[in-house]
Order: sequence, then structure tokens, then C-alpha cells
Amino acid sequence: MPDVADTESSEEQTPDGLLGWCLVANVARETARGEGGLDIQRGTKHFPVGALLWIPPMRWDPGWGRWHAVGRHRGNGRRYVNMVVRADDLENFRVKGIYSEALVRSLNGHDHDPTAPRTLRNPWTRERAQSWADARNDLREGIVVDGRRVPRVHVPNPPPAELQVGGEILHLAHYGPRGPHYSRMPPPVEWVPGT
Repeated sequence: MPDVADTESSEEQTPDGLLGWCLVANVARETARGEGGLDIQRGTKHFPVGALLWIPPMRWDPGWGRWHAVGRHRGNGRRYVNMVVRADDLENFRVKGIYSEALVRSLNGHDHDPTAPRTLRNPWTRERAQSWADARNDLREGIVVDGRRVPRVHVPNPPPAELQVGGEILHLAHYGPRGPHYSRMPPPVEWVPGT
């Protein structure tokens, strides 16, 4: 039996064995680390590129821009693990159906009731999860300045080398599939011998 189902089926046609709906996302191809977010890496320490992460509704606040997520760890692809991940390290948000009792157990965490192994303690509604996915996918067009996403600023493709935002001049530091990364520091000046 599959672990997930796409959201293409209509509400009237609830698939057999469906235990609930969940917001999901994939680990991004490029993740920004280091000072100013300019150290670009593939995946995260705990999850490889493209790993499917299940995001339960927030039970506690792990900090700004961080979410609780459940997925299969890079070192052990058989078991689900609970981690706190950076929201900016995720892409392709969507809604999927839950069919696995092991996944329900992981999503419930400490609130899991062994007498009701198929019951989600804090479930998403399909509509609410889709609303979150749509809102998060819209943020992908924003720029990143010194490692922090700025969702209200949009740039054309290709992005300009310099951009003025709020009286500051920002310099394009990196441009890839995750969008443009700007820095407040100007690019280094290339030293030419004999000048």
C-alpha cells in the first residue's frame, strides 16, 4: 500500500485507508548556510535533496522561520524521524494524504495514543493545508538578503546586479534555482598586478 496519495481526487471520492491530510514539501536542491547565507550546499545535514517532509500543524514554536517536520533520515531511510527544519530549506509545498500508521505515530509525537494508532491528534484540514502550501509557494519569488528571505521584494529574471531596497544598495551574490541571493557587502575588487 502506498504511503501517500496526491490531492487530485475529489472530496466526494475519499480514498480507502485515508487517515488524514498533511502539508508536505521537498528538501530544496540548494540550501544556504554560513555568514550571510552565501555558502550554498546540497540538501541538509539530516535530509538529502528532494526528501519528502511531512509538516504537521504547529504545536509549539521552534523559532522564526523554523518548522517541525517528519521525514526519513539521510542515514536510515526506513524510519521516520522528527526534526526542526528551516522553512527556507524546503520547496514544492503541497497536500498529500496519510495512509501509514507509522507516519501517524511520528506526526503525533509525544501526543500519540497507542490505543488509537490511526488517529491524528492535531490534523490539517485539506483546505487549510492547501492554503498554507499556496502561501508558501508564493514566497519563492522573493529575494534573500544576507541569508534572510524578503518576500515583498520581487525582481525580474535575470535579476539586476545591484538593487536598491529601503535606501540600501544590495549586491547580487548568487543566483540559482532558489532565486537571487543579495548581500549588503559589495563584491570583492579583483586585484590586477601592476596597477
